[in-house]
Amino acid sequence: MAKFIFVTGGVVSSLGKGITGASIGKLLQLNGLSVTMIKCDPYINVDAGTMNPIQHGEVYVTDDGAETDLDLGYYERFLEIPMTRANNVTAGSVYRAVIEKERSGKYLGSTVQVIPHITNEIKERFKALSKDFDVTIVEIGGTVGDIESLPFLEAARQMRLDCGQGNVIYVHVTLVPYIPSSDELKTKPTQHSVNKLREIGIDPNMIICRASKPLDADIKAKISLFCSVPREAVLDAPDAPSIYLVPEILHSQGVNEQILMLLGIRAKRHDFAKWSAFTEKIGKTEKTVNIALAGKYVKLKDAYKSVGEALFHGGIANNAKVRIDYVDVEDPDAEARLRAADGVLVPGGFGNRGIEGKIRAITIAREMKKPFLGICLGMQCAVIESARSLAGMPRANSTEFDEKTPHPVIDVMPEQKDVVDKGGTMRLGACTTLLSPGSAAAAAYKTITISERHRHRYEFNPKFVKALEKKGLKVTGWYKDRKLPETVELAKHPWFVGVQFHPELKSRPTKPHPLFVAFIEASLKAREGKKEA
Repeated sequence: MAKFIFVTGGVVSSLGKGITGASIGKLLQLNGLSVTMIKCDPYINVDAGTMNPIQHGEVYVTDDGAETDLDLGYYERFLEIPMTRANNVTAGSVYRAVIEKERSGKYLGSTVQVIPHITNEIKERFKALSKDFDVTIVEIGGTVGDIESLPFLEAARQMRLDCGQGNVIYVHVTLVPYIPSSDELKTKPTQHSVNKLREIGIDPNMIICRASKPLDADIKAKISLFCSVPREAVLDAPDAPSIYLVPEILHSQGVNEQILMLLGIRAKRHDFAKWSAFTEKIGKTEKTVNIALAGKYVKLKDAYKSVGEALFHGGIANNAKVRIDYVDVEDPDAEARLRAADGVLVPGGFGNRGIEGKIRAITIAREMKKPFLGICLGMQCAVIESARSLAGMPRANSTEFDEKTPHPVIDVMPEQKDVVDKGGTMRLGACTTLLSPGSAAAAAYKTITISERHRHRYEFNPKFVKALEKKGLKVTGWYKDRKLPETVELAKHPWFVGVQFHPELKSRPTKPHPLFVAFIEASLKAREGKKEA
């Protein structure tokens, strides 16, 4: 029988349910169990593809082309296994599926209702994904008490009836706020949150308390008493220097042993060596490097979550602490901050706002010989910058920003021109790229055939490749299935690489992405060069 762990959240949002669930999954994985995870998002959007990063953080893309919540990035980075479309269940996708079934007559004339039709659709997705795994961890987005998440919570409640008492447990993540004026940690919000969960019909087996500092025994005893949870099942998750230390914090409190007991599972092994070898390096790096991340969504760092994590992984691989300066390219002080950085990274994005600032950032990196990594739109901006500055095309642009540009070096491909629906219609997911031997990209990957994830509608227009290559911007990678440029590099520059794909999505703590490792290595060399000068 499949085993399920449902992770819910209370009091406030953004408590770290995704990190908590992924940390539990990592501990079970290190005990020899196969684990997968599901994120339930209560919004009515079918997927995250059309949502503004400022509102919801980055859109995480899977190999199969699903545009998902950023929590799937945590799942992949912690569990180091690929997620798919099935790992993200949104209210929009559930309601659409139920309505399509109703329209085709599959409910035999029944009145279609939230219970049982919506909840059955949700449960079917849980059960379908769980078949090949020992444990399935389901994170229910939002906060207990939100009207939007009620169908998912009801489905979670029903799962214990469907699967049996020993096959389903509930973990509630809650906030224990600290009140400075009274120097107290307050448990009342947790009590109310658990009471709200119990009103729905879910009694939590375990409460994980987020707080600014560890809870003492009296606080835990109080929560245990008022929330009817065993004392040993009240755990604290204080703020940690790194999210990758959370599994060890939970392990030290016996989380995995308790879960194994509740689910009636025996550990198959205890293999913590590889993960511990990584975490032991955190906070012990000998060098420092400053990277300017030049974007326009910098007010919410979650908009560039995977990029930030990939830079961290690349730093650990180089025994370096990476200090990221999130530079808003529209700010007046942007140029000074870019000039002060050791390396410049221009990430992906959409829309005309901030484009000229990104292009200016690339000009600075090119002229000052700073290591540069351009991702997706960042690579396209590098093409525009080279066309304008090196190839005598002052009005070169992308047709996304200027439909009448005389030099459309970035353009939408013919098959995209008639697209009406915006959701799920870009080039999405894994594609194979063939790299040029001897290129910086091939040197980083140590191979010439790679597979990376894409999320874009516009492409480097192949008509302009020869003209730009004559001026020093070389295409060093091509999309295998079609003649489309995938990577570009600038000649006579220490390290200047632009990629049409999103390498940050495949970086893992114990397997840092080779492009980020090489970028940080080049930035460290540039830093040392400045010191010597």
